[in-house]
Amino acid sequence: MVVDLKQEIMADPRNASFTARGLEPIYMIAPTVKILIIGQAPGAVVERTGISFNDKSGDRLREWMGIDRTTFYDSGLIGVLPMDFYFPGKGKSGDLPPRKFVAGEWHQRLLNTMPDVELILLVGKYAQQHYLPIKASESLTSVVHRFADFGPRYLPLAHPSPLNNIWLAKNPWFETDVVPALQKRVADILKK
Repeated sequence: MVVDLKQEIMADPRNASFTARGLEPIYMIAPTVKILIIGQAPGAVVERTGISFNDKSGDRLREWMGIDRTTFYDSGLIGVLPMDFYFPGKGKSGDLPPRKFVAGEWHQRLLNTMPDVELILLVGKYAQQHYLPIKASESLTSVVHRFADFGPRYLPLAHPSPLNNIWLAKNPWFETDVVPALQKRVADILKK
């Protein structure tokens, strides 16, 4: 079933340019996933390797979660379902946004293959706006600051990109309040 979904995604005419280049959709799912990360879209480095969060952003995300690469990639307990399965390209001020149809048409079908998800980390504004009952005008900072309002199922996070170092410096509460809460929740789920 999961293989069929992957083939369907690759056969979608809107993904034809990626499929023609030999690229497969980038996500990590398994029926055993307990913690799911929904981020915006793979970056250029991830596109080259085909491995989710295989970059500096992934290193920081694993640090925030309090887990190592082996747990992240090999335990079967961590999943990644981006808002777009392919690198959307570069824009004037960074990567282009994820294509809107991807989450709406594919996420629920893929989520249905992971019945044991207990925690969904919503990394960045695109994921948060899609999954949380928030106003479009609410800032990422405000949403992440109210992270406790969305538990226990969801936990909104800033993007772990090194480009967010300025945001992290301006919002020290993130590393003193959100990161410890995230690490505790992850540890509690993984030791079950």
